[in-house]
Amino acid sequence: MVDSDFAFEPPSDEEYDYEDLNSDEEKDDENSDVEEKGKNHNKKTQSPWDFSSYTESVAEEHARRSTTSIDDKISKFIQQQRNPSDSIPEEEEEMDEDDPTDSEPDRQEDFKPEEEDEIPTTASGGGDNKQFFAKADGVSFHANSFMDLHLSRPLLRACEALGYNKPTPIQAACIPLALTGRDICGSAITGSGKTAAFALPTLERLLFRPKHRPAIRVLILTPTRELAVQIHSMIGKLAQFIPDIRCCLVLGGLSTKAQEAALRSLPDIVVATPGRMIDHLRNSMSVDLDDLAVLILDEADRLLELGFDAEIRELVRVCPKRRQTMLFSATMTEQVDELIKLLLNKPLRLSADPTTKRPATLTEEVVRIRRMREGNQEAVLLALCSKTFTSKVIIFSGTKQAAHRLKILFGLAGFKAAELHGNLTQAQRLDALELFRRQEVDFLIATNVAARGLDIIGVKTVINYECPRDLTSYVHRVGRTARAGREGYAVTFVTDNDRSLLKAIVKRAGSKLKSRIVAEQSINKWCEMIEKMEDQVASILREEREEMALRKAEMEADKAENLITHRDEIFSRPKRTWFVTEKEKKLVANAGKEKEKGSKKKVMSAEEAEERKQKAKKKRDYEKNLPRKKRRKLEASREMLEDEAENGGNARNNNKEKPGISLVDLAYRRAKAAKGAKKAADNGKVVRTNKKPNNKSKPSSSSTHLNKSRPEEMKELFQSEMSEKKQKRSAHGGGGKKSSSFKSKSRYKRR
Repeated sequence: MVDSDFAFEPPSDEEYDYEDLNSDEEKDDENSDVEEKGKNHNKKTQSPWDFSSYTESVAEEHARRSTTSIDDKISKFIQQQRNPSDSIPEEEEEMDEDDPTDSEPDRQEDFKPEEEDEIPTTASGGGDNKQFFAKADGVSFHANSFMDLHLSRPLLRACEALGYNKPTPIQAACIPLALTGRDICGSAITGSGKTAAFALPTLERLLFRPKHRPAIRVLILTPTRELAVQIHSMIGKLAQFIPDIRCCLVLGGLSTKAQEAALRSLPDIVVATPGRMIDHLRNSMSVDLDDLAVLILDEADRLLELGFDAEIRELVRVCPKRRQTMLFSATMTEQVDELIKLLLNKPLRLSADPTTKRPATLTEEVVRIRRMREGNQEAVLLALCSKTFTSKVIIFSGTKQAAHRLKILFGLAGFKAAELHGNLTQAQRLDALELFRRQEVDFLIATNVAARGLDIIGVKTVINYECPRDLTSYVHRVGRTARAGREGYAVTFVTDNDRSLLKAIVKRAGSKLKSRIVAEQSINKWCEMIEKMEDQVASILREEREEMALRKAEMEADKAENLITHRDEIFSRPKRTWFVTEKEKKLVANAGKEKEKGSKKKVMSAEEAEERKQKAKKKRDYEKNLPRKKRRKLEASREMLEDEAENGGNARNNNKEKPGISLVDLAYRRAKAAKGAKKAADNGKVVRTNKKPNNKSKPSSSSTHLNKSRPEEMKELFQSEMSEKKQKRSAHGGGGKKSSSFKSKSRYKRR
């Protein structure tokens, strides 16, 4: 074996494959090993992931909410409407065995690109990111054991208990540099052990922390809740022999009060999603990041894709400037470069493998869905799952509704499946992962929530039921299988509208790409069965909508009752704040919508986007340095423009009819005049005021003031003053000596 080429050695960072275990007794022994925390760890390895201990059970949740699970609804319909034609009966299977056309297996053959799919063999422009980073000289991506990485004995015992015999390339390169406190930007293929690459050096540094002064010293940010739970479980297993290091989990969907109490106890490590962490920093007492020493961002590109850019900037503003920052992702995009410039200080780029490198044990296949067959895509999927890929399969759907419909169809067809998407509660999402991890279900139907970072045990096949949007999403999806040197299949359904992605897959996989042809007879059979299931699917969906409406009404009633009973206590609580206002949220959302519309019409290059960002930044810096008076004028004028836009331009039309100075200047002048009049009155001087006109002869002053512009008001004021002067002159001119306005020039002579 060549030293430069890395190969995984069993046991890996995952559990033993259940196919390699020949009896149920060995499974029980493996579970007992997890409970014993390292006893007899030379024989059995522990599982680093455990999702069952984080939330209440789904049965308890349904009992508390007075609802029923989707599996209960499906089983009820199967029992009520049991019919040999509604499911896969044994009689039909016997008939299918006699039918040679239906028993024909799916064919796999080499992929032959059509004329439209052929791509020119040009060099890819993926070297732009390397210009920003200098290559780290002297960094070794090879280590014989974890003892060569200078880790402490408790961490070495934990690695041995988890079955980590030899460091992966990213671990061998990252751990020694992270121990020195350097900022790191790491990238490697999926399944290469990035979690342990930043967890082990972090735990090693925490061993030498000042223990007499507890504080939050490490913050790990993740894009999804499931990935946060997985990292928290992984850190707990690595620190199982270090009892004084505490780790806290902060994410949405779990109890806010419990998380607040855990943060007040000042744990050493916090694993969080960005939104919930900002919520606690702003609204929870005695929670801060003043003593933070290490900031870690996992799956950074996904954080930016999900719109966490503003949240990350806010968290960076709160964190101390003197800190160690590590950023990890399987893919590096142009958006990540700007985040790297913001976060990292003289970083080292560690790229263990090319970002789009395919694992050698992965078999990539394509199922072409012609335009006439697009309506039968569900039948093609069921045909594949009934004969070819029957267990340990993740199916990626495009939308939450499509994933839920597939879950119902699989249940009615007699397949054991679980669903994972955003419409589920956090307990249901973690329960689905735990069922799939224990292999109590054969299929996991998920959206892109499960595409990043999740290291699910023993996945054999990934099926892209809905074609991903780009090659990056494709790389992360298929990275759920063929992990740690195991074999895996990636099957993608490609329609005529997905030719651009098909070209990218062909370019990535090359001659190793296969094409799978599903038997026509099997597709037709499943089409008929799906048509018979439509009534049951509609009934289940209708029952779910009624149950949801009833639960919503109960929640509103409970809310009203609580408001009446605990009114004083509720209104005495301080209002929860956020780092942006509701108005700014709407503006950002509208800007995003306009950007999406503009992107459809015109594609903006990276240089234009960077230039626009620099202009906006210069404008913000210029406005910050303005005097307070000018800055207030600018803010007032912007608010006026926003109000005009909300009112549909009515205010703008009214302003066109009233020429003159701006309302802001007029307000400043009137305030100055009022201040001068008050000062004169305090000094005993006479302040001339205009007399109110007679209501009988003239209209009210308020109406005339509203209908007149500023120049007309000044002209009328001047005329009234001149008329008063004329009246005084005429009153004094009748008798006595005229008062001369001449003044002696002697007062101006030099003395």
